[in-house]
Amino acid sequence: MSVAEPRTIVLFRHAKADWPQVTDHERPLADRGRKDAAEAGRRLADTGIPVDLALCSTSVRTRETWKLAVHEFPHRPKTVYEERIYEASPGELIAVLNETPDDVRNVLMIGHNPGIQGLADILAGSAEDEARERMDRRGFPAAAFAVLSFTGAWKSVEPGVAALGDYWAPTE
Repeated sequence: MSVAEPRTIVLFRHAKADWPQVTDHERPLADRGRKDAAEAGRRLADTGIPVDLALCSTSVRTRETWKLAVHEFPHRPKTVYEERIYEASPGELIAVLNETPDDVRNVLMIGHNPGIQGLADILAGSAEDEARERMDRRGFPAAAFAVLSFTGAWKSVEPGVAALGDYWAPTE
């Protein structure tokens, strides 16, 4: 694949988590989170984006979100569970994206706030007005996702490089 071809980054926040007496990393999804994760998977599948690689935080809630969402996809992409996504800043998330091999066209990253929302905000140098307006109004609630596109190598991902093309949150 040429680095001149458009690429897609889907930033997906884990669904609503429960608050049992476990460490933050071990928190499972709440009932609503399981429902919203499946709905987000259907919405992601409806975008028609052929996800080549999923980069998922190692936390229980992100792994559960991904398991429920990917079930709705027409094909299961390669999945890498990446410890660095848990509690990562936007800069740390960019570093993970920068390591993506250039033969990968479309990446979906399942992570946490505030990092995922911050990354969507700083990558989007331009945006479709409606998508930006909805994201600005709603923030990045549990199970929300943003679809960004850019052209270039993964190592060139940096603030302002992408265009926000779509945004979805479960209560919309």
